[in-house]
Amino acid sequence: MNLHNASWVRQEMVLASARPVGQNGPLEWMRKNLFDGWLSTLLTVASVTAIAWLAMAVAPWLGNSIWKANSLAECRQLLNGAPGACWGVIRDRWPQLLFGFYPAQLYWRPVLAFALLFAALAPVLFRALPSRALWFSAVYPGIACWLIWGGSLWFPVAVYLGFAVAAGLFASTARISQGLAVSVASLGAALWWIYALRPFSSGVSAVVPIALEAVPSREIGGFLLSIIIGVTGIAMSLPLGVLLALGRRSSLPLIQMLSVVFIEFIRGVPLITLLFTASLLLNYFLPPGTNFDLVLRVVIMVTLFASAYMAEVIRGGLAGLPRGQYEAAEALGLDYWKAQRLIILPQALKISIPGIVNTFVGLFKDTTLVMFIGLLDPIALAAAIRANTEWQGIYWELFIFIAAVFFIFCFGMSRYSMYLERRLKTDHR
Repeated sequence: MNLHNASWVRQEMVLASARPVGQNGPLEWMRKNLFDGWLSTLLTVASVTAIAWLAMAVAPWLGNSIWKANSLAECRQLLNGAPGACWGVIRDRWPQLLFGFYPAQLYWRPVLAFALLFAALAPVLFRALPSRALWFSAVYPGIACWLIWGGSLWFPVAVYLGFAVAAGLFASTARISQGLAVSVASLGAALWWIYALRPFSSGVSAVVPIALEAVPSREIGGFLLSIIIGVTGIAMSLPLGVLLALGRRSSLPLIQMLSVVFIEFIRGVPLITLLFTASLLLNYFLPPGTNFDLVLRVVIMVTLFASAYMAEVIRGGLAGLPRGQYEAAEALGLDYWKAQRLIILPQALKISIPGIVNTFVGLFKDTTLVMFIGLLDPIALAAAIRANTEWQGIYWELFIFIAAVFFIFCFGMSRYSMYLERRLKTDHR
């Protein structure tokens, strides 16, 4: 029998039929998502009622906003007893909320550093840009430090040359022994930094003609301070967290013990305690006359704090990988570091993306805790503005503005994490 001539053998694919008319449209969507049962209907009605009540309560206050006023008394005079928001405080004090007491004539420097931040992050966050752009991402921290704090350009250049010295020494001695190469590279970089940065410890600020007006850290505040601490902590805590996670899973007892002690100690101590340690106690362990910048101390403590939490997040990703991935790396003949770099860590980090971004968001919001050690973050500046006689008694407008700015940064991080998860979701392709 010829199967090709049989009537029950289909010769072509059936085209997809259109969806039934009754299952299309907004009414069907509302039935499935908002009124699918008595409990869903009850929750929908309660939610709509709450949103409507909140909108009716807040709309008159927002709709009757005053933007052009130089004091709270002037706002109240313009409102004439009616409820309304006095956004004049934001219009009057926004430079202070953004930059703290940074010199007004030098605002262009942190603005330029913030603009260059996006140029430095773009090649890291988005795959479409060429890999050569990562060189700018590598040198950006030195440029930003020089722009914000000023001083001689030689300082960041000398720091980067120390890393170049370490790389050269490591490459020249790596053939003999990996351990010897790390030791020689670390010693060489340390000696270079001691020699090259010695003029700065003696008070010499302009070693080369290219220098900017120096700005002390006590004048840096507002969202500029929060971004400095947050971005630095985020950028440094991820690689340190990876090393701590690998150390905790190491088969070497000493490395494992040190990693466990560090992680458990940091996770068991509140961040505010570490900040007070950085502010008050750290100088007692330094040589007399040492001037260790307070912002740098805070950045170090925040980075160490975030690294401990990051290590546990990444350790969870490493534990989530099946044993076959490690056996596959061994079967390919890869050594430990190549296996981690090419096979293990890419998969573990992909699994850990939600936890990593959650730690980043928490770290950025925790930068407001620096107000307790005397640094002028946005919350501390809001308190200072409210203590001024012109704006004494204002409350909601300042904190709504601060919350909105923090929300923009945190929401942006969460949306990027969702984009990254979609881009890396290769298991069902």
